[in-house]
Amino acid sequence: MLKSYSMELAGRNLTIETGKMAGLANASVLVKYGDTCVLVNATASKTPREGIDFFPLSVDYEERLYSVGRIPGSFNRREGKPADKAILVGRAIDRPIRPLFPKDLRNDVCIDAIVLSVDPDCSPEVAAQIGTSAALSISDIPFNGPTAAVSVGYVNDEIVINPTLEQREHNRLNLTVAGTKTKVSMIEAGADQIPDDLMLEAIKRGHSEIIKICEFIEGIQKEIGKPKFEYVSADVDHDFFEEIKTNFEAKMREAVCVVDKTQRDDNVTKLNEEVLAYCQEKYGEEFDEKEMKLADVLYKLEKTVVRHMALEEHKRVDGRELDEIRPLAAEVDILPRTHGSALFSRGLTQVLSICTLGTKQDEQELDGLDEETSKRYMHQYNFPPYSVGEARGVRSPGRREIGHGALAERALAPVIPSEAEFPYTIRVVSEVLSSNGSTSQGSICGSTMALMAAGVPIKAPVAGISTGLVTDENDRSRYVMFTDIQGLEDFFGDMDFKVAGTKAGITAIQVDIKIDGLTYDIIEQAFARTHKAREYILDNVMLKAIPEVRPEISKYAPKIITMEIDPEKIKDVIGSGGKTINKIIAETGVKIDIEDDGRVFIASTDSEGARKAVEMIEAITMELEVGKIYDGKVVRIMNFGAFVEVAPGKEGMVHISKLDKQRVNKVEDVVAVGDPIKVKVIEIDDQGRVNMMRIVE
Repeated sequence: MLKSYSMELAGRNLTIETGKMAGLANASVLVKYGDTCVLVNATASKTPREGIDFFPLSVDYEERLYSVGRIPGSFNRREGKPADKAILVGRAIDRPIRPLFPKDLRNDVCIDAIVLSVDPDCSPEVAAQIGTSAALSISDIPFNGPTAAVSVGYVNDEIVINPTLEQREHNRLNLTVAGTKTKVSMIEAGADQIPDDLMLEAIKRGHSEIIKICEFIEGIQKEIGKPKFEYVSADVDHDFFEEIKTNFEAKMREAVCVVDKTQRDDNVTKLNEEVLAYCQEKYGEEFDEKEMKLADVLYKLEKTVVRHMALEEHKRVDGRELDEIRPLAAEVDILPRTHGSALFSRGLTQVLSICTLGTKQDEQELDGLDEETSKRYMHQYNFPPYSVGEARGVRSPGRREIGHGALAERALAPVIPSEAEFPYTIRVVSEVLSSNGSTSQGSICGSTMALMAAGVPIKAPVAGISTGLVTDENDRSRYVMFTDIQGLEDFFGDMDFKVAGTKAGITAIQVDIKIDGLTYDIIEQAFARTHKAREYILDNVMLKAIPEVRPEISKYAPKIITMEIDPEKIKDVIGSGGKTINKIIAETGVKIDIEDDGRVFIASTDSEGARKAVEMIEAITMELEVGKIYDGKVVRIMNFGAFVEVAPGKEGMVHISKLDKQRVNKVEDVVAVGDPIKVKVIEIDDQGRVNMMRIVE
């Protein structure tokens, strides 16, 4: 039975419909925001998945090109592998809802959001996030929501909720905020060096709208929500845990309190073996039953020890102060033949970033739902198994790699020069060589230096750092925060609050949390900590390795010359079937890109070839002038004269009577095809035909 509910969101109508579509899902809602329509389906398995120690939640955000009236450009003319943006939206939907499920739930839960129609003024991403919360809230799936999300912009010095297409063209902030009625549960942002206080205000403004949406969803849930189903709990055996804790807590503390990660891992492995032997001896024939529970018990014991030390003693496993950053190191020009390279290390986290400069032809083509069809700056991130000491084969980039690469791309995009300032396509690749926490932030630091080493005139250097959090499970208002989290603190902590920016302001944020949300005070403290840490990293490490942008690009990078021609002359430069431009490329060895507005980009590692190409294009686009002398070449001979080409596509006719001072009986007596010849333009008639005379020395 169809039910429809509506509210106003940022001056536009938001409607949630249910009961009409996808009746076999646990819950299905159609979200309409303006003319944007997103169908969100939530399903759950009836039984828990066996043999896992995590909650199996999957979120898919599916872009359909029919939603914007387009046919896919692939060979099969259908959607295939999700675009990077779709993957990123799926991650953004996942993060705020995951902590709101029971921690002991092991039933598979799947969220599928399908974009059916797109209104450029109404974000389908926001509609999908709201729809996910609504579907879960009215379903029988255990979920401690609702949650909601909005997009926040900063346009003409004003904070704007869910900016329209026109507003986004002048936007300095692309912020997505998600949360419950009481706390903020997800922050994702790209920003043009926005100050900390303004960013906090934008988050608060976004959260005030989230509260209204959550109340709206609560009203729907009260009216039509299903009772939540009972599930088999996968919680740890509490009596068994207390036994192991009583006997081995002190040894676990001793095992983890080591600076060196490898030694710490070895210590924990040995202790696990000791606990295993203890259980075998004590439980004998009953050991098999205990062994199945032992991994969860040992995990919880290690987590309990690490969190207790942080919360109660303000002590970290490697002995650092709460605001202390691990040892830092940076250097550039690691690789001799690349256009720019840098190595950045923070403790055992080590990232090698490489910058490559290309031409207009190297831009990435996009086939998504946005108006953007290509991009000239790309950042990619690779996380190989050896970086964490694992012996397995390398696989193609997963959601994590795509997400971290996108975060670094957002962080650096605001400082990348415009095409007019720097007419290059820019690709940066971050290779994680060693990982012990916050590799995404290490890639931002390394990539900044690689760009500077490559001679890319960035507006300001960018650094990134992460803060962590441990809260009291019984009183979330009690917490401790620490700077520069390592892997163990990320694994067992409640928050990974990543912030990148320049000295002037924030350029990117990504927040992952494992609790129900963050207060404004926690967010404000995280901003203060990360700001201080960013300045320290910039001044004491990065700018010591490379104080300023290189004045010239690498000798191995293509040199690009930009020139402008009359747009009406573009067809002359290209020629029939590309004949003219291909001739220029063949003779000079350059790459040429021509824009519709008449801008011409000539790229070559050979300066002489580039200069020659410029001269040839200038000759093609020039207007022949009566009375001016040109160097040309005979291209055709007729009975009445010779046709002379003075530039590609520019030719005129020298009548037989104008070939010499003396009478000429036969054209071939004076010139042959291919002969160089100096001519003077004597007439251009009304039809554009050019008449010339040969200049005889």
